[in-house]
Amino acid sequence: MTEVLLGDYHVHSTFSDDAESSLGENLAAAAAVGLREIRLTDHVRQATTWVPEFVAAVAAEPRDPSLTVFTGVEAKLLDASGAVDVPPGLLAGISGLDAIVIGDHQFPGTDGPWSPSQTREKLSGGLAASDALDLLIVAGNRAMESTANAQLAHWFSILPKVGLSEDELGDDQLRSWAGTAAATATIIEVNEKWGCPGPRAIRAALDAGARVVASTDSHSAGDVGRYERVAAILRDAGSR
Repeated sequence: MTEVLLGDYHVHSTFSDDAESSLGENLAAAAAVGLREIRLTDHVRQATTWVPEFVAAVAAEPRDPSLTVFTGVEAKLLDASGAVDVPPGLLAGISGLDAIVIGDHQFPGTDGPWSPSQTREKLSGGLAASDALDLLIVAGNRAMESTANAQLAHWFSILPKVGLSEDELGDDQLRSWAGTAAATATIIEVNEKWGCPGPRAIRAALDAGARVVASTDSHSAGDVGRYERVAAILRDAGSR
C-alpha cells in the first residue's frame, strides 16, 4: 500500500479549464511530497486540438530526477457502446502521450450519455437498478476493450449522482469489470477526490490481477500526492 501512495496518476494543470496550477507547479509539488511517479492529465473532448502542445510542454518541464513523469488525457465515457470522447485519431502510447484516462462523468445510455437527472428519471420510470448497473459495467468493459493504454478515472463516481451505490453491484458484475481491466491491461485508479472505487471493487481488481494506482484528481498543486481516502480504501481492500 505504501508504494502505491508514492504515485499520483491523475493531476490536472491549467491545460484544463477548471484547474489552477501549472505543469511546473504540479511537478514541484510532487517532488516536495516525495512522490516517485506522477501522471499529468488534462481534460479533452472530440474537438480538442492542443494535445501535441500539452505533450511538448510536459517534455520541456524540468523535473526532479527521482520523479518519473507520465502524461494522460481525461475523456468521458459516452454511451453503452463504450465510445469515449477523444479527438479523432488520438492514440496513447505514441507521440509522447502515455494514457487515455476514461471518466464516468455521465451515465452511458443506450442513445448517448445521460445526465444524472435523466438517469434518475429513467430509474423512476421503470429502468431497473440492476439493468442500469449492467449498462455501466458493459459500457466500461467495451471502452477498455477498444481503448489502448487506458486508465479508469474515479470509476463508479457516477452512481451516487444517479441514486445508486457501489454496494448494489453484484459479485459477477465486479468480476466482469475487474477481469476486463486485467485482460486489457487497463489501470484502475483509486481516486481521492471522489473516494472511489470502494474497497470491494478494489479487492476484485486486485484478485483479478489488474493494476491499481493512487490518484488525487488534483486541480491545485497543494493537493498533489496527499491521501486520506485512498489510503483508507486500500487498507480496507486488504492491499499489501
